[in-house]
Amino acid sequence: MKLLQSLCLAAALCLGVSAAHAATITVGASPTPHAEILKVAEPALKAAGYDLKIVEYADYVQPNMALEGKELDANFFQHKPYLDDFNKEKGTKLNCMAAIHYEPFGIYAGRTKDLAKLGKGAVVAVPNDTTNEARALLLLQDAGFIKLKAGVGLSATKLDIVENAKKLKIEEIEAAQLVRSLPDVDVAIINGNYAMLGGLQVANALLTEKADSVAATTYANILAVRAGDEGRADLKALVNALKGEAVKKFMNEKYKGAVVPMF
Repeated sequence: MKLLQSLCLAAALCLGVSAAHAATITVGASPTPHAEILKVAEPALKAAGYDLKIVEYADYVQPNMALEGKELDANFFQHKPYLDDFNKEKGTKLNCMAAIHYEPFGIYAGRTKDLAKLGKGAVVAVPNDTTNEARALLLLQDAGFIKLKAGVGLSATKLDIVENAKKLKIEEIEAAQLVRSLPDVDVAIINGNYAMLGGLQVANALLTEKADSVAATTYANILAVRAGDEGRADLKALVNALKGEAVKKFMNEKYKGAVVPMF
């Protein structure tokens, strides 16, 4: 009898572990706003029968490598141009499953508090990764400070600047360090999530991307998964939860234009 009870208990424990594993979705995310958004989506995901485990990352490389290495089921921190560039450089096979929101890039004041007073030789900090640097330079071009080589688009680097009347010095800095660089540069062009994480308000940016710009669709923040996992029921439930009304309301009320729903 005791042997039978022990076998039943062992079987139950094994079943419990298996069920818990199957019902848990592990997602890597930047702390702000991605992890915050995931937490708001959690109740809807729970109602669909899944638990959510959020793993926070402070950089743009580890969450993709962790997803490729099957430590995560999905990640939520990047836009598709960055993902495409990452796949090309690292040989990873990650896909976009859904576009969730858009974070306007902004030009933020460092030593210079007014773009009209940006002087000759001023130092402008931009992200040092390919796609985000291009995005920053396009915003600088829209502001009238530089002109880029025709057709260079999302692959632009500072080497593609063909006109720079003020002889601005473009300083390439890791995206996560841009807020910290502000005291040492005249202005910095900063990714939305790192701006928020650093305590900056989009309303205080000297200039931001327009809501109807190509960036609104091109640079939408996405839920990324491994190639071939797009049909998984648990990940489809995660997308539905992230596109719920509770999440949309949270984005609009919490971030006040710094995070714009794409649904």
